[in-house]
Amino acid sequence: MAYLFTSESVAAGHPDKMADQISDTLLDSYLAFDADSKVAIESLLVDRNVVLAGEVKSKHQLRLDDIVGIVRDKIKQIGYVDENKFGGFTYDKLKIYNFIRPQAPELDYIQRDKLVAGDQGIMFGYATNQTRSLMPLCIYIANEILYELNQLTIIGVLPYLGPDAKSQVTIEFNRNHEPIRINNIVVSCLHEKGISTTQIRRDLEKILFPKIIEKVAPNISKLFDQNIVYHINPTDSFTEGGPISDAGLTGRKIIVDTYGGRGSHGGGAFSGKDASKVDRSGAYLARYIAKNLVAAGVAERVQVQLSYIIGKPEPSSVHVNTYQTMNPELINKNMTDGSLAGVIKEIFKLSVEDICRDFKLKNPIYSETAVFGHMGRPPQKKHKTFTDISGNQKTIEVDLFTWEKLDHVQLIKNQLF
Repeated sequence: MAYLFTSESVAAGHPDKMADQISDTLLDSYLAFDADSKVAIESLLVDRNVVLAGEVKSKHQLRLDDIVGIVRDKIKQIGYVDENKFGGFTYDKLKIYNFIRPQAPELDYIQRDKLVAGDQGIMFGYATNQTRSLMPLCIYIANEILYELNQLTIIGVLPYLGPDAKSQVTIEFNRNHEPIRINNIVVSCLHEKGISTTQIRRDLEKILFPKIIEKVAPNISKLFDQNIVYHINPTDSFTEGGPISDAGLTGRKIIVDTYGGRGSHGGGAFSGKDASKVDRSGAYLARYIAKNLVAAGVAERVQVQLSYIIGKPEPSSVHVNTYQTMNPELINKNMTDGSLAGVIKEIFKLSVEDICRDFKLKNPIYSETAVFGHMGRPPQKKHKTFTDISGNQKTIEVDLFTWEKLDHVQLIKNQLF
């Protein structure tokens, strides 16, 4: 039978996403000068206050003034710059409280020889052939809506919008999990006073949604028909946003960060954690494996679960679920989900050290992951500049979203087909 499925996303100026970005930007600042930094930073934003907490072990030191400057610069970049708009939250009128402390000495033993898991945990990766990025369709569209909305705001096409926004996409699927139609789309966006919901709706329908339709693949664009129910700012007025209206906390949007509710989630957040924390690096590896399996034609949908033990380098278990969509050619060869898990152990390098090396996770690559999703983003190179405690600048070329590469596809085909 047909069914409805919904995913949501949030914009850069959403309080929770602001917390994620602050935590990851601080992480990058440590890694830029000490690739072996061990970092776990949480951020809390409420009203005009930012509270930082967590543990760090690094050769690179950040003074309080450095930390304050990094936080203010990130909030300024997000777009909270005018105290006469959006409730008055601005980057330069904040109180910043720093409770970042040294990492517990007892954890030093797990870092003496080679990189191992900094904690226990389970991680999931998911991929599906519903989209070109091999992401689930609902979260894919929800993320695209907010990414394009952000771009239109930055370039001044929709100058009256603020940085806080949410999207939600509901799609009807048939019994074979194929999309039939988009049932409804919700977009709530922060705006200046005096702007009516009627104007916002008109502008989104004339400017935003045509950009989405033009950008997506033809099989997806045809789903944008005249029967979609649009809920644009359903509460009507939305003139106060960000931490003025809601508290924000690092790691509270883990479903937005991943697959929009498709597949499973181990529960561990990503932002503010260096790659020794397998909540993050293990989830990236699991996504990489699932994506390459789908791209190689192993199955239409794949979920990979990995588990790690604190202080150990290799995963304690590998589990695969192809949701009964495995390629018939492989079924005829007596391949099962269980035997596929064994093949994964042969094809992929799964140790924490291998993950960090192969995906270049010791580089300062994380602030870009903290909004619009950690998964489904195109791999790219970027030059990033950092300043040390003496005011010296350092520019680094980094590779972003390396776990989205499809460089294991041919190896999988050679092994299985």
